[in-house]
Amino acid sequence: MQSPFAFNDSMVRFGIFAGLLVLFALIEFIWPRRQLIVSKGRRWVTNLGMLAITGLIMRFIAGLAVPLTAIAAAFYAQQNGLGLLNHVDWPSWLKVLIVLAVLDLAIWAQHLASHKIPILWRIHRVHHADRDIDVTTAIRFHPIEIVLSMLWKIAVVMPLGASPFAVFLFEAILNGCALFNHSNINLPRPLDRLLRLVIVTPDMHRVHHSVYRTEHDSNYGFNLSIWDRLFRTYTAQPKDGHLGMRIGLIPYQTPSPTRLGWSLLLPFLSNANADGSTQKSTSSDGPKASETTR
Repeated sequence: MQSPFAFNDSMVRFGIFAGLLVLFALIEFIWPRRQLIVSKGRRWVTNLGMLAITGLIMRFIAGLAVPLTAIAAAFYAQQNGLGLLNHVDWPSWLKVLIVLAVLDLAIWAQHLASHKIPILWRIHRVHHADRDIDVTTAIRFHPIEIVLSMLWKIAVVMPLGASPFAVFLFEAILNGCALFNHSNINLPRPLDRLLRLVIVTPDMHRVHHSVYRTEHDSNYGFNLSIWDRLFRTYTAQPKDGHLGMRIGLIPYQTPSPTRLGWSLLLPFLSNANADGSTQKSTSSDGPKASETTR
């Protein structure tokens, strides 16, 4: 199932990813939406460290002759005539659009499941434990979650019969949109309102990182904003405002999330053991600590 162009497509995607990471980091430094409350240096070391560890794990898996990529799965399906789109004579552009839409919906559904299924939430809460949100939050995912996400994409790509090019395009768009909507960029409000009619903007996704469960259980999209509107999981604005809202999870409003070791161990820790200084919300209408951590 190995892509004959695996090295090249990986390098191109990494180049796009790295370029956008630097671009959005520069923009949010010049034009920030919120003042960050945690040391950027410590957060960045941890968030980038998680990305590096995930990359090493994926390379190790590939070294075992297990190409765990959606693009490799697309090549395999294409070469063996598997999947719906490999058996219909539709225009190539239409097939690409179908793949982009179906995979985007699949990622939305996976994100929803990561909040609703307790064992998946234990892993996904590593992402939400970040007490600030900026471009590096987009890469703050536990390695287990990245592997599970890739398996899910493979499970969709194979029966769909998505072409390698369409999957490559989706992966590039997904990475770019995740970096964009996690970035701490101060978009003009009229531009934000216009863009979020189609794609997820930083203001729209920031709501998803609120300490309030009612808010972080909404706005699951990473690319297209239509799914949250369609399935009624859309929240327009945080009730405390973008400048007043708290980011993260209530029990972890401590320095712990800035530590790489703690972040990697969090899925395996109980709420009581994860942090000795568990805090409850001081807001009378906010969620209880147990609500925000399931």
